[in-house]
Amino acid sequence: MMRTTRIGCACGQTRLELRGSPILVSECLCNSCRAAAGRLAVLPGARNTLTAYQATPTAEYRKDRVEILSGAENLREFRLSRTAGSRRVIAACCNTPVFLEMKGAHWLSLYLHLWPEEIRPKAAFRTMTGDLADPSGLPADMPNLKTHTVAFYARLLAAWIAMGFRNPKITVGGTIDA
Repeated sequence: MMRTTRIGCACGQTRLELRGSPILVSECLCNSCRAAAGRLAVLPGARNTLTAYQATPTAEYRKDRVEILSGAENLREFRLSRTAGSRRVIAACCNTPVFLEMKGAHWLSLYLHLWPEEIRPKAAFRTMTGDLADPSGLPADMPNLKTHTVAFYARLLAAWIAMGFRNPKITVGGTIDA
């Protein structure tokens, strides 16, 4: 039987159910994630999604294993620019960042702050440390990878194959500017 996990926004109006385990769990240090987190953190009541060393922790889940149980009407997309290939989706009820979706991707990067701390998945590595001016201050508690690796992409590809090369669409209720 596949394990299910329920997570949600800070106020509880937007709830998701996840089936199974994540494809991978990581902390991203790319310029885009850090810039978006900074802009979203200034929304009223929003939580900062960055760690003390400016990483964005996420769990990558197959889209077909994520179900929005409640609050779908609260979901709004944010893009760093009109032409950005990625979008961050927040729960506008409390301005909680919920996930990152890459254009054409079959997975969602769900922000780890959505899990209660006692069951929160642990990141296995940091990626995109090459975007930092000086990565020497990063903790040495896990691999600090300069970029995405072949193994990273292989896990995403294996998940897509298991999904039959499908890419479910996630509809949101509008946009938000930050």
